[in-house]
Amino acid sequence: MDCNYHLDRFKVTVPQLGQLVAAALSRGGDYADLYFEYSTYNELLLKDGEVTSGGFHIDSGVGIRVLKGDRTGYAYSESTDMPDMLCAAKAAAQIAGGSGTSPAPAGSKACTGAPAPDFYPTLEKWGSCETSQFIPVLEKLESMIRAKDSRAVKVIAKLSWSESEIMMYNSPGELVCDSRPMGSIVATVIFSQNGKNENKTSSRSFRKGVEMITDALLEEIADEAVAGIDARFAAIRPKGGRMPVVMGAGASGILLHEAMGHSFEADFNRKGQSVFSGMTGRKICDSSISIADDGTIPFNRGACNYDDEGVRGQKTYMVKDGVLVSYLHDRISAKHYGVEPTGNGRRESFRYNPIPRMRATYMENGTASKSDLVASVKKGIYVDEFSNGQVKIGEGDFTFYVKSGYLIENGRLTAPVKDLNIIGNGPRALADITGVGNDLTIDNGTWTCGKDQSVPVSCGIPSVLVKALTVGGN
Repeated sequence: MDCNYHLDRFKVTVPQLGQLVAAALSRGGDYADLYFEYSTYNELLLKDGEVTSGGFHIDSGVGIRVLKGDRTGYAYSESTDMPDMLCAAKAAAQIAGGSGTSPAPAGSKACTGAPAPDFYPTLEKWGSCETSQFIPVLEKLESMIRAKDSRAVKVIAKLSWSESEIMMYNSPGELVCDSRPMGSIVATVIFSQNGKNENKTSSRSFRKGVEMITDALLEEIADEAVAGIDARFAAIRPKGGRMPVVMGAGASGILLHEAMGHSFEADFNRKGQSVFSGMTGRKICDSSISIADDGTIPFNRGACNYDDEGVRGQKTYMVKDGVLVSYLHDRISAKHYGVEPTGNGRRESFRYNPIPRMRATYMENGTASKSDLVASVKKGIYVDEFSNGQVKIGEGDFTFYVKSGYLIENGRLTAPVKDLNIIGNGPRALADITGVGNDLTIDNGTWTCGKDQSVPVSCGIPSVLVKALTVGGN
């Protein structure tokens, strides 16, 4: 991408970028980088049949990082005037302190040479439209939902969108830019039947412009919002115990993300905090299992033309044919392990230091069908929607609340279930997967990952059979 637009946006020249890096390295730093951001955020909220509120926010500034040996100095400025940025650069240099004892991270091969592919080209920018144009979108979505199920007594719908202009420069002289759109629609519906209430949330989020809003997308969200409500009202709380669990395709990928994905992030492994520390090259699960983290899925919420250190977006296998082949690296961990960065250095905004983070994490297809997996279970449960998970990264222990699922009895789905927990250990559960479906689904909901700072992600999984997990029920 041509960076002239971004240089003009931030009113800075390439020689001035060089000045800032020089100031950042003035106390003997090994490496420095600059992260410029100009982001606009908008949202509209429909509640009780009316669009009752909206918001607009602009965030702009620059973050400056200095690496010196094992120390990191970070400072930011909400102003991109040269004197203010020089002040931040000198502050980052002072924070880094100490004496350099190791070489700087190498310039990434991923951001030199030919321009990176654009994984989210925009046809119509959000900023080209008046906010009032989107009010009918939420009104139409509410009408669709109410028309599909008369038990819907309350609909809360939100449309949010953002556009971020990003420019990055570092001491090896690499300059890259990115324009990142994001649109999200969320519908939460409360249903009432015979004095009982149930709720369901459906959402979609893409790195797209205004063109993402179509009648087909609204119909998809509305259909999902009312799907399975009969089962929710009829659901029972089953008897608990240790038993086989079939996890449904798509949204079950959040368990893969939380209980396993974080353990592959290289900062946890570099510090010895992950159960997978020192295990690269070792077989950790069945040969039918491959797990990837992918920044290249077109228009995906987790897609990255470049990560937040200027490294090109790419697909990275953590597990290939059952073997742990790579961690998810930023530049710091890549230098530590003597490998190339994987494009996983991400940050919430210019106010934050980049750290290894996931993008779109999923397990690739196996060969079994969902029906085959269910048919192989004599007594267990099938789950397809989780919420409120808790994970201990070091040990890998997790607990997830199941919002919907079914009993499996003699190879058949029978009574719907709710109000239960799935309890287990991520690495153990991964090793206990005995069947992988052929129905991989990437869930395009509004997933956001928190790890001291929040970033947009997505997740996916085919149907999988875990030999045994603890089910907390009656």
